[in-house]
Amino acid sequence: MRIVSLLPAATDIVASLGALDQLVGRTHECDWPPGELDDVPVVTRTGLAHGLASREINLAVAGAHQGSGIYDLDHDAIEALRPDLILTQDLCDVCAVSYQTVNEAVRVMRLDTTVVSLQPRTIEEILTAVTTVGELIGASPAAAEVVTDARRRLAALPGPSQDGPRVLFVEWLEPLMPGGHWVPEQIAYGGGRSLLTSPGEHSTPYPLETVVALDPDVILVGPCGFTSEQTRAELPSLVASPGWEAVAAVKAGRVYVVDGPAYFNRPGPRVVDGAEIVSRLLAR
Repeated sequence: MRIVSLLPAATDIVASLGALDQLVGRTHECDWPPGELDDVPVVTRTGLAHGLASREINLAVAGAHQGSGIYDLDHDAIEALRPDLILTQDLCDVCAVSYQTVNEAVRVMRLDTTVVSLQPRTIEEILTAVTTVGELIGASPAAAEVVTDARRRLAALPGPSQDGPRVLFVEWLEPLMPGGHWVPEQIAYGGGRSLLTSPGEHSTPYPLETVVALDPDVILVGPCGFTSEQTRAELPSLVASPGWEAVAAVKAGRVYVVDGPAYFNRPGPRVVDGAEIVSRLLAR
């Protein structure tokens, strides 16, 4: 099986199934496992300049939605790779190449390729995606092991609590957006109560005044696509916002920077690690 992954989460899934030897193409954002993807050709690129702040990225994305796309496919590279399977998504145009874009490209290239869209919105759907990929690439036993291990680890966590700390997960800084989809479940598994979003719900922007009024007990900051270093570099803009110092989480020193791309932003097996991270932070 020759696999091209156009979604970092899909690459994570392929890796978790021990099938990286079948991966012949990947996105420019696929970075896990570290050092094991260096020889896998990159077949996408972005028009966004490197090092943009969150506000600049938001403006650039808004402009892209009105005209040209955010990501470009290297059609020649994909055609040369002759993949049997292309994994993509239809959940977020900002996060990866869309299913429609890939399908149109495959038709132009006249490839005999199966295109599969992965679009999980909850942890259960993420585990289903693992099973689906396992079936597609002949790795069903490995997928069953990944799913069983995930369920065991999730069951060992504190789980939902009506008295748990009220948690705000910040998935984007400017504008401020709470973590949606599976993130509220990660918080619930860790023993907290998610503010502003419910499981499976898409994230939308909120004014900082709303956050201040909710007075969260804990704030987790893990912007989509940002390294922890990038997040810390942008935190001063949030810290300087009116009312920030009055928030309970800030006064208690319970504002934590987490690695969003690794454990919270991508719908892959490592969301379980993210739930375990939440549990440890809330237990402090």
